[in-house]
Formats: sequence, C-alpha cells, structure tokens
Amino acid sequence: MIKKYFHPFFNRRTIILLITAIFLPVSLCVSISVGAASVPITETVRILCGYDSEPRYLYIIRDIRLPQSLAAILAGAGLSISGAAMQSVLRNPLCSPFTLGISSAAAFGAAVTLYLGGGEISLADNMLFISNHFFATARIGISLGAFFCAVITTIVVMLLGQVRGTRSESIILVGVALSSLFSAALMFLQYLADDSRLAAIVYWTFGDTARATWHSLILMTVCVLPVSLYFLYHSWNYNALVLGEESARSLGVPVRRLQMLTMLFASLLTAVLVSLLGIIGFVGLVVPHVSRLWIGSDHRFLLPFSLLFGGLLLLIADTSARLIFAPRVLPVAILTAFIGVPVFLSLLLGKRTQL
Repeated sequence: MIKKYFHPFFNRRTIILLITAIFLPVSLCVSISVGAASVPITETVRILCGYDSEPRYLYIIRDIRLPQSLAAILAGAGLSISGAAMQSVLRNPLCSPFTLGISSAAAFGAAVTLYLGGGEISLADNMLFISNHFFATARIGISLGAFFCAVITTIVVMLLGQVRGTRSESIILVGVALSSLFSAALMFLQYLADDSRLAAIVYWTFGDTARATWHSLILMTVCVLPVSLYFLYHSWNYNALVLGEESARSLGVPVRRLQMLTMLFASLLTAVLVSLLGIIGFVGLVVPHVSRLWIGSDHRFLLPFSLLFGGLLLLIADTSARLIFAPRVLPVAILTAFIGVPVFLSLLLGKRTQL
C-alpha cells in the first residue's frame, strides 16, 4: 500500500532529477578547485561554508572561479529551459535562441551600443571598464540594445509564424536568414569600427564566462529565476500545446498569450546572457533533445531537468575549457560548438528529434 501510494514520486524520471540535482553542487566544488592553480577540495569546501583560509585561496575562489562557475550554471540553465519552452510553443524540435537568430540579434544590438558609445578608450581600459563598472550607463545600454534587437527579431519570427500557410519548418528558415543578416551586419560594423571599438565588439561576441562578476551574477539571477519559474508554472500548458493549438484551446489554454509571453521571456533571457557573456551556441538546442531522450516529453519533468542538466553541462564544458590549454583559458563557446554540432547531428541522423 505504501509503495503504491508513493509510486508517482519515485519513478525513473524523479530519480534522474534527484541525481542531477545532487551532482550539480558536487561538480561546482570540483570546478572551482581545479585550474592552473589547484585548490585542495577541503579548502574549497571550507571557503564555500564561510570559513577563512589562505588569502591566495580566498582570492582564487571568491573573486575568480566562483563567479565564473556560477555564471556557467545560470547561463546553461537559462538557455536550456528557454530552448525547451520555445520548442514547445512553436512545436518544432529545431527551435532555440541560437537557430531563430535571437542570439545573433542580441549580439548585434550590443555591438551597435558599443560602437556608438565606446568612447576614446584603449583596449586595456575597455577590458577594465567592462569588468569593474557594471552599473555604468554604457553597460546598461549594452543590455538594452541587446534586448531591443532580440525582441524585434522575436516579433518578426512570431508574425511570420501567423501568416496563413507558414509551416513550422519555415520559421526555422526565417531564423537562419535573420541570423545570417545580423552576422553580416555585425561584420560590417566591425569593418567600420576603429581599433578600440573593434576590440570591444569582438570581446563581447565571444561567449566566455570568465568575464562574469558578482554584479553581473545578480542581474543574471534576477532574470533566470523568475523566467524559469514562469516556464515551470506553465508546464501543463506546454503539454497541452504538444497536442495541437485547437486541443489546447479546448482545454482552456490561452495559446496566443502563452506563445507570445514565452517567446518574449526567452528573448529577455537570451539578451541578458548575450550582453553579459557573449554568444554561447547549441546549449539551448541540444540540451532539450538529450533531456527528452533521458526523461521523456512530459514538461513537468522535462523543464526542470533541462534547467539542471543545462547548468551542469555548461559548467563541465567551462571547467574543461579552463583545463585544456591551462594556464590559458579557452572561451567556453568554442568548446560548446565543437561538442554541440556532432551531438546534434547524431540526434538528427538517429531520427530522435521529435517533440
């Protein structure tokens, strides 16, 4: 009787979720312990628990590695759950902030803001400015510029999706075209920029968690947490959308409002993450697919697992990028592209990309 009562809570999907949730903080401790200068795991745990340690260990963990690792978790979680939600409302397994051109649009918006307001500063001053003056007007303008372009792109994609006869596959093609357009515009902007502005633009387009600060983590948390809660709250509605729009309406789901708000919030997350960390591709595309293979298509389990697994995957990738060419740090976006492309191609060839 007891086993029968608790059976819904102790199925395979719940166990996978619990294992992932336990493995994430363990991986965080390991991540901030390894690098060009190793920190004993015992000292890492002591510092995370609030105890004092050697000044060099405190500096390495609190000022360098902990913000970077937490940024990797937040970025991976935000991009992954956004990709899963986009795929649900558009009912297309190829949708993500990367494939729909939203990431490229946000990067272009950030680049335009940097080009127009870069000022007469050198490369070194620019790096120092970006790292240490988060609440300066330029930093806020970069985020606003990225968000504005991302939202405009989202509106264009959604409007084209409402055109009679437009199929979901066409939405992906529109996203690819917009991505190419913004990439070309970004290259044109780089061609016109002087040395200092060019360096700043290139710096922003690299997807790298090493530039994260405690101030940027606050903004990322403020965006990732409520948006993720919104997606999780509507997990049942996403399940209904899989059955089709007419079936979802008959079940009382506000389809149009849900689609628009989901795309808008996903754009907000993408814009903030791109403006703070640069473009990190394939995470929001590959993680939902892998999650469906492991845990199924029920969004009550798929969304939280995508959130946890996305953060874990990007954390592991970021740690690996830090160790491959140590003491030099490889931008994590390069590694995620090398990993994401073959994984996604294997999923496509295996014909296991259905929602």
